[in-house]
Amino acid sequence: MTPSARIAAAIELLAAIDDAPRRPADATANEFFRNRRYIGSGDRRAVSARVWALLRARRRVTWWLDRIGLRDKPELLVAADLMLEGWTAEGVAQSYSGGQHAPPRLSGTESKALERLSGHTMNHPEMPPAIRLEVPDWVLPHLERRFGPRLEQEMAAMSEPAPLDLRVNILKGTRDQAQAALKLENIDATPTAYSPWGLRVPERRLVTTGPAFQTGLVEIQDEGSQLVAAMAAVAPGMAVCDWCAGAGGKTLALAMAMDNRGHITACDVSEHRLEGAVRRLRRAGVHNVERHLVTPGDKWAKRRAGKFDRVLVDAPCTGTGTWRRNPDARARLAQLDLAELVPKQAAILDIAQRLVRPGGWLIYATCSILPEENEEQMAAFLAAHPAFRPVPLNRIPGLAPSLATDAPHLILSPLQHGTDGFVAAVMERIPDTPPPP
Repeated sequence: MTPSARIAAAIELLAAIDDAPRRPADATANEFFRNRRYIGSGDRRAVSARVWALLRARRRVTWWLDRIGLRDKPELLVAADLMLEGWTAEGVAQSYSGGQHAPPRLSGTESKALERLSGHTMNHPEMPPAIRLEVPDWVLPHLERRFGPRLEQEMAAMSEPAPLDLRVNILKGTRDQAQAALKLENIDATPTAYSPWGLRVPERRLVTTGPAFQTGLVEIQDEGSQLVAAMAAVAPGMAVCDWCAGAGGKTLALAMAMDNRGHITACDVSEHRLEGAVRRLRRAGVHNVERHLVTPGDKWAKRRAGKFDRVLVDAPCTGTGTWRRNPDARARLAQLDLAELVPKQAAILDIAQRLVRPGGWLIYATCSILPEENEEQMAAFLAAHPAFRPVPLNRIPGLAPSLATDAPHLILSPLQHGTDGFVAAVMERIPDTPPPP
């Protein structure tokens, strides 16, 4: 593709994302390229990189468009982004030539307005903080509570592209063996800083078609997600419940850590997600997992009260910790979402805690960085359930020494740990208390 054709494809992809505002951008992009097989892999990477960079800077680019009197339209967003990237007005006009495979020409008014961006960079002193930090206005106070004086640096790290993290499946081989196998695929991976199972590839690479992935030796999983699974400190022979299992990413890690011995029940309210886990379990060589679909009025949890050594609740959340991977999610998040999720998380915890035997652990985690979904949620749970007590991180075997403090919560962020944003905690049902009714 010519440079102009790549710009045209970026405009078209951005328009497709805007036309499906409640759908994740990566799902729209996958369909977009699947329907355009003629776009080669290099061009796909270039088009995706431009669109994702624009999604990360969208509030600022829109602010600039408003400042010069232009509308927030895909073709103008891309043009303004190019100007703020350092392109000249003449260069943009040449790319928007209206020729074959190129974007249509800009109007005289649009071209003249865009000239005003010459010499400017993305940030401007007059930008409101929420726009400069690329967050919804209503979220800003929550983030200020979380990060305090580190807010600017934390949100800058949240706007950087995420690396590709892989979890080595030790049922199939060692981390060194996985590293060597990836090297044969011309993929350079280095051990992660905190997860004993992790490998990091500094940029996005297609690993799903290679032998290391196809044989189940590696699985795609952010290092933060791997650490949440590690916090369960499971052992062979345990009875474990992954209460919000989804497609089974953490279920796979738990089964691996248990050496395929003991029993795991993967529960979820989505039959589609549970069905999606089947192929992953088979590829990983996991055979100690059963799946359970949670339905309204389900008596399954009631019949299994106090039966599990570990219950993991990776709760539905705002997903604010994954913004570097899903920058479009910032625009989709509404204040009502948080208001609805907090009581939902509390209700899920109340059901899941009944499954924990005396002396067993309840592990609560979200990929959110908002205090309301994490520390405040866990404090409310402990106040309502005196049979549980927090477990300090230094009592959890296997955590990296730099993480094993006396704090009751593990708080991860891209700036401080290079992971997605996660918060997780372990709560123990006190051994001397009676089992749940």
